[in-house]
Amino acid sequence: MDTKLIEELKLKLQEGKTTLEKELATFAVEDKNVKGNWDAKRVNNEDSDMEEKADEVEEYDNLLSLEHSLELKLKNVNSALEKIAHSTSSGQAATYGVCEKSGKEIGTDRLQAAPEAKWCVECNR
Repeated sequence: MDTKLIEELKLKLQEGKTTLEKELATFAVEDKNVKGNWDAKRVNNEDSDMEEKADEVEEYDNLLSLEHSLELKLKNVNSALEKIAHSTSSGQAATYGVCEKSGKEIGTDRLQAAPEAKWCVECNR
């Protein structure tokens, strides 16, 4: 993979990371003790009636699902960035852009669409 493409994908990954972190920060706080973990903020309105409390629990449950999804995306983005950094700094064989299942190169089209991709199209089916 050429250097220009890697730099382009690295920039997309960094922008994606910033976007994911901003989105998570709107409803969660980063856990200082566990790297990559976020905790959804729970609304605790003690003066609420039962119906409002039920709505708050439902909203919190939805936020937990969203938190999990965004954390997973962020983990994949961070992993891709680490692979790029490791490959460029260590002089070792590149691991970024290589399918984790088959060991084949991930296609350029796939990486441009999803630069955090771990698997080639065939293995992702």
